[in-house]
Amino acid sequence: MIQGWPRDEDGRRAQAADWVVRLQSGEITDDQALAFDAWLSASDDNARAYDAALGVIFEVEAQAPRIAFDLRRLPTPRPASRNRGWLVAGGLAAAATVALAVMPISLLSAPPQTYMTAKGEHRSVTLSDGTKVDLNAGTRMTVTLARHERRVSMPEGEAVFDVASDRSRPFLIAAGDRTVRVVGTRFDVRRREGQLSVTVDRGVVEVRPNDDARGRALRLHPGQRLDHVQGAADARVRAVEPADVYAWRTGRLIYRDQPLGDVVADLNQQYARQIILDDPALAATRFSGVLVLDDQDAVIRRLALLAPLRALPSARGVTLGRSDAVKP
Repeated sequence: MIQGWPRDEDGRRAQAADWVVRLQSGEITDDQALAFDAWLSASDDNARAYDAALGVIFEVEAQAPRIAFDLRRLPTPRPASRNRGWLVAGGLAAAATVALAVMPISLLSAPPQTYMTAKGEHRSVTLSDGTKVDLNAGTRMTVTLARHERRVSMPEGEAVFDVASDRSRPFLIAAGDRTVRVVGTRFDVRRREGQLSVTVDRGVVEVRPNDDARGRALRLHPGQRLDHVQGAADARVRAVEPADVYAWRTGRLIYRDQPLGDVVADLNQQYARQIILDDPALAATRFSGVLVLDDQDAVIRRLALLAPLRALPSARGVTLGRSDAVKP
């Protein structure tokens, strides 16, 4: 059942619908244009209602071919009575705005969309608000574009977000016990095994603890990266080169003094045959280098040479050990 809404909202939606019809007709006087400008500027709620009305029109226009096909399959209707002639003359714009006037705007929110990538798979998507997202391998995220906010849930994976600016609808990413909040910017979010990193390339990004988590909100600027472990109260912010972080989009992984455990975890998202460290202490070994993601055996050979390590096949995949732990 459709729920009711306050009368002032009902009137605002009706006014927005009326203005859309007038402006779409192309027959508007200078006085009417000034009146529209005054109405739009009078309240942020008016502006949001008008944007929502336009959104309905764009959606109806996008579905016009399907609607026309379905209408052709219906029995021929009786001639429209005189009091309904305006609807026919108004076309899609009038139909759309009438739909707006009888429907709560909350129902216009797009349903949640889930995007996933398998091991070794990269994917690029453009959301309906214009935001572009590049998903790294082994990523799962759910996107909900609502009236007042755009929300993403990313329990696992990595993605670069190029967020379309919309000050009336902040872009929120829930990743573990932290929420990333932006308006319009480009940044990378990585969450693997309870560890979160956020790297900013453009704009300002706020990372704050969720209501039940410890810590304080931090603001990141271009060239900064935040690293946080799930459940910890603190987070580390340091300077980085964003191009290094984004290099996975072009088939390269670039590391500058990073833990070997992170390198192995990244490679295990790119290939089905898993890499295992025979000594857990090796995970803390610092590693610097560039790995080109081509043939897995070639990647492992380069990693073993740079680390240095020894690589041996095993029943579980490939085992990496210290170079002096295995005799030739």
